[in-house]
Amino acid sequence: MAEVVLDKINKRYENGFHAVRDLDIAIADGEFLVLVGPSGCGKTTALRMVAGLEDITSGTMTIGGKVVNTLPPKDRDIAMVFQSYALYPHMSVADNIAYGLRIRRMDAAEISRRVERAAQMLELGNLLDRKPKQLSGGQRQRVAMGRAIVREPQVFLMDEPLSNLDAKLRVQMRAEIAQVQQDLNVTTIYVTHDQIEAMTMGDRVAVMKAGVLQQIGDPQHLYDHPDNIFVAGFIGSPPMNMALGRVEAGNGDLAVRLGAATLALPGAVTAARPALAGYAGRDVAVGVRSEDMEDARLARGGDDLPRLRTTVTMTEALGSEIVVHFVLDAPKVVTEDTKALEKDAHSSDVALHDRGTRFRASFGPRSRVRNGDEIEVVVDTERVHFFDPESGAAIRS
Repeated sequence: MAEVVLDKINKRYENGFHAVRDLDIAIADGEFLVLVGPSGCGKTTALRMVAGLEDITSGTMTIGGKVVNTLPPKDRDIAMVFQSYALYPHMSVADNIAYGLRIRRMDAAEISRRVERAAQMLELGNLLDRKPKQLSGGQRQRVAMGRAIVREPQVFLMDEPLSNLDAKLRVQMRAEIAQVQQDLNVTTIYVTHDQIEAMTMGDRVAVMKAGVLQQIGDPQHLYDHPDNIFVAGFIGSPPMNMALGRVEAGNGDLAVRLGAATLALPGAVTAARPALAGYAGRDVAVGVRSEDMEDARLARGGDDLPRLRTTVTMTEALGSEIVVHFVLDAPKVVTEDTKALEKDAHSSDVALHDRGTRFRASFGPRSRVRNGDEIEVVVDTERVHFFDPESGAAIRS
């Protein structure tokens, strides 16, 4: 095992493009760190610098306490798993797994031991004699994993290894990779565009945008306490709902006006976010997770609960929940972050900007709302998020 430290790492190309900016991350021995962000955010470039496949413009990179800035990849004691399986089609599974060890002239008995161990761990024991063309996509990815495992490296580097698999296989393989990493206890850096992979696999998640680290922490902390609009919109599926609201003050209490609705804020909310009082009379970006809204007819607590009145535009019955789409009569939040998120998601609500913002709520399965229904939506105001609409930063202390 080895600690990997990126100390103010920068990557600037000859054409002037600054791909990674002052990246500071310390990955502990045995930790599983996920780098996540939209295409072009610099996550793969950062990984390739750790691997030695990209030169570092400035900063210091250490692996196991040793500076590796100028070390070639073969001397860094790392193993990498790529998007493509890169298997030799004429070789058996066993030979593909063992290939890297053979070119290092390792003892045959040791090669056999390592291949057998990896095959057992990845459930490839009955496939060792097959050729890659006889394997499914998931099995081929296991072989690629096996080839990395037998190296017994200090660090695993994985660059979107599941992107070529279908949805069902991705779910299966991400659980298997997480289990293998836990069993081997090898420091692992995993790059993905899929925030569900990031949330379910990583001990910690580092969110990047335009070469800059936005936030790093354990997955649940990022979900519950995003530092800015970008992290709030990128982490979570479906993404956090967000609309422009206005903070109102009266009798020492705060409320937020969202369209025609005024939501009183509990004292616990304002106490946890003392800076919010300074926004009285000003607009803020208000974020609400879909699971923090409910059909008012199912909510406990009576008529005093804060609620929105709206009309259902679409429903999706998923068995365990009903996803309810509606338009909130509040302006859309438009910032550089929201534009970047829309570009990444290939979506845009620009046409709704004048008359409202699309929201999605997750109702309990007992809700019977239908398209076109006029409904009341209860909001858990203790779970609402607030952001400065200009800087995009979370409003806290």
